[in-house]
Amino acid sequence: MLEFLKQPMPWYIAGPLIGLMVPLLLIIGNKTFGISSSLRHICAACIPAKIPFFQYKWKEESWNLFLVAGIVTGGFIAAAFLMNMNAVNINPKLVTELSKYGMDNYQSLVPKQIFNWQALLTARGLIMIVGGGFLVGFGTRYAGGCTSGHAIMGLSNLQWPSLIATMCFMAGGFIMANLILPFILML
Repeated sequence: MLEFLKQPMPWYIAGPLIGLMVPLLLIIGNKTFGISSSLRHICAACIPAKIPFFQYKWKEESWNLFLVAGIVTGGFIAAAFLMNMNAVNINPKLVTELSKYGMDNYQSLVPKQIFNWQALLTARGLIMIVGGGFLVGFGTRYAGGCTSGHAIMGLSNLQWPSLIATMCFMAGGFIMANLILPFILML
């Protein structure tokens, strides 16, 4: 059983499991799925300032903090005990393209040449990790939710703003991966 859990879960199993969160949350308490709002709940609980954005009944949304705690705990358990030590299989064309930028270590889901503590202190690391984190946070706030909230919950509820947000997320991802990332990787 442990070896089975160490293998990547196919999309046709993982996707429906994630999708089933929507009706499950709606049935058990009329709750909506989304992660980005949990940071607001944490700030509202921990910062007793009179900031209007944090003045709401955050305790009614505290269930979301348990969901996030479960995600973090599950990620820790998977990283600590269920790590698959085999090299990640990626498309040979992508291997060729990434090798142009000096990336050749595919032992994990992210290239070690980019995502490590030493790389954080380089121009490329600051752009990718700090700049990227800022843009994700800004975009999440500007769009009124994160990709999981809009693409999973919003689309399943046929919300027009979620469709627009999801299309923008996807367009931004394509532009970043194909037009901007190659220039950053050359730094």
